[in-house]
Amino acid sequence: MAADGLWNWSVAARVGPDLVRGALAGALERPVHEMVPAGELLCDVYHVGGDFPTVVDVFLAPSDVTEATIASAVAVRLHAAVLLPDDSLDASRYILAEPDGTLRPVHVDEEETDDGTERRGLRPCDGCEPACTPGRPAAA
Repeated sequence: MAADGLWNWSVAARVGPDLVRGALAGALERPVHEMVPAGELLCDVYHVGGDFPTVVDVFLAPSDVTEATIASAVAVRLHAAVLLPDDSLDASRYILAEPDGTLRPVHVDEEETDDGTERRGLRPCDGCEPACTPGRPAAA
């Protein structure tokens, strides 16, 4: 597997690092290591506040698999939703991988804290957000 990416996810449950790494290893069918120099796929897990309190950073993510597919498989294994960035220019828009494996676009509010970014206020992407509808003025 070629590796060159970074994945940054948030999980809608407080999940321990060993469970996250185990779910990721199962989805990828390869070992996942803590942040150690010898590891080929590195995963850092830490906790913040908000509705998605577990933050998962995957370093040297494989480039030959789709991030959303792996996030979906991890969500199923953790029995918890996983939030991952989408490819839009809307900073509040994400892809939600639900515990049943479903992928859908959503929006969340973010707040920067000393512990990291907290995400709250999950809502479906229904085209009403200003950045999702080009040309539509922002609501006052």
